[in-house]
Amino acid sequence: MATSAKDPTRRDETAPALVPTPGRVVGIDPGLHVTGYAVVEPTRSGPLVVEAGVIRPRGAATAAMSDRLKVIHEGVLEVLDAFPATALAIEQVHSHVGHPRTSILMAHARGVIVLAAALRGVPVFGYAASRVKKTLTGSGRAPKDQMQHAIRTELGLDVLPEPHDVADACAVALCHYQIARNLQALDGL
Repeated sequence: MATSAKDPTRRDETAPALVPTPGRVVGIDPGLHVTGYAVVEPTRSGPLVVEAGVIRPRGAATAAMSDRLKVIHEGVLEVLDAFPATALAIEQVHSHVGHPRTSILMAHARGVIVLAAALRGVPVFGYAASRVKKTLTGSGRAPKDQMQHAIRTELGLDVLPEPHDVADACAVALCHYQIARNLQALDGL
């Protein structure tokens, strides 16, 4: 079942539910060299990062693609086993006219991440980068510094998580969290 262009949740085709549900969410910024992750859960005082980090295959620059994908897959499984989640939020693959190969390679990483979630029964929600920016800042074209401020403010952090892959994972997790929270509020009306 596809969603309309007007549907604010623009769900991933792999997601079994039509709308995000509140609860613990694992945000993932997929990458073949570095995959960022953030585990965000709701609290009475707002979203809280309970764990964040990177999955980094050793020798990623020279390792075989299959070895890198195996490490990413196993790393995501470890995160999902340690922090059972109600959803996995992941940035959608985007392509650039000048670099189509990049999107194809990123799709490999995304595929093993989606597989890991499926093996653990965790629904997957994909969000375009512009959707993440719009949800967190109100503008789909928000500059990097505005995004960083939104992440720090929403999560109550003194400094932005490093490396940027972790900050991006926090952003996609926050996007899912806010959409789920807003939909829950609408249900209560």
